[in-house]
Amino acid sequence: MEILLISVVFLLLMALGVPIGTCLGIAAVVTILQFDLGIGMLGVNFSTGIASFPLLAIPFFVLAGVILEKAGLAATIAHFFELLVGKMVGGLAMVSVFTCMFWGALSGSGPATTAAVGLILLAPMVKHGYDKSFAGATIANSSDLSIILPPSIAFIIYGNITSVSVSALFVAGIIPGLITGAGTVLVAYLISRRRGYKGLEKRGTPKEILIALKQSIWAILTPIIILGGIYAGIFTPTEAAVVAVFYSLFVAIFVYHSISWRDLIRILVDASVTSSVIMFLVVFAGIFTWAASVIGVIDLTANAIIKISPNAVVMIILVNFLLLGLGMILDAISISYLIMPILMPVLAAFGVDPLWYGVIFISALAIGQA
Repeated sequence: MEILLISVVFLLLMALGVPIGTCLGIAAVVTILQFDLGIGMLGVNFSTGIASFPLLAIPFFVLAGVILEKAGLAATIAHFFELLVGKMVGGLAMVSVFTCMFWGALSGSGPATTAAVGLILLAPMVKHGYDKSFAGATIANSSDLSIILPPSIAFIIYGNITSVSVSALFVAGIIPGLITGAGTVLVAYLISRRRGYKGLEKRGTPKEILIALKQSIWAILTPIIILGGIYAGIFTPTEAAVVAVFYSLFVAIFVYHSISWRDLIRILVDASVTSSVIMFLVVFAGIFTWAASVIGVIDLTANAIIKISPNAVVMIILVNFLLLGLGMILDAISISYLIMPILMPVLAAFGVDPLWYGVIFISALAIGQA
């Protein structure tokens, strides 16, 4: 009865096209009222859901990304990669992948990466003969790498749910993210070669590449400072996000002179809207998870998963197939809050390290969303 109620309400609202955050919230409220869990717990869970120090990193990383986007650094970075690989077969496709990977390491957000890179590279790719669907798919797929590469918002959410160190997750995500990025570059190259997508006519000279490197060096230093500071133990991920904001402001205003103090109001509004959407999901997904936990749905589902197979590898493979499917219809934040509370006792039962599994979990979501 409990599983049926909360599942039917949630799925029915999704089928009606209601935003996912609202679906989670309404399903939670209906469950709370039906089982008399205390409507006052809504306010308690609302405040505790966002009163988390690690979650503070999200709005600051978003703000840093918006500042750098408005400063026009995405175009500067793309120009640098154009000079490096633009002449090769499928050059612009590879430029898109490299730029998305780098921008993802600045903002930690897939949608932000898609918006920033798509704005400057989609039209040039189509102009140079790339099929529009291939160009859009390349940028969208490459942008999903941002949830694997640090500073990933998805890793911050996962760490908040499972109490795993966000810094450790960032470190663990580097190599898988780079390997996935290299695979994406290879696929883009092979498809471009098969379809005859030629490179740019002009090859960048060493002098031009050096000039472009000098122009983009401040942007290149951003992830180095952020991640280097975290790995060196100088500051936490949340503190690193604040450092990223001040560094981005310094670069945009005093180095590139691309934004003024008046532009900050618009930047703050844009960053606030994006952050609000994320935190809206976090709050209502948290309330949904709490309601499901109180009525016993999470324990019941976890025990059912454990009984499916006594083999941890089989369990992980089956869950990964589920994540691939969910990634096609839901965002990473919602999936994390829906699935991880169920998987945590399962991982404990099988003796699986949640840090190690975190990389697998987020990687599976990235593939599903791609």
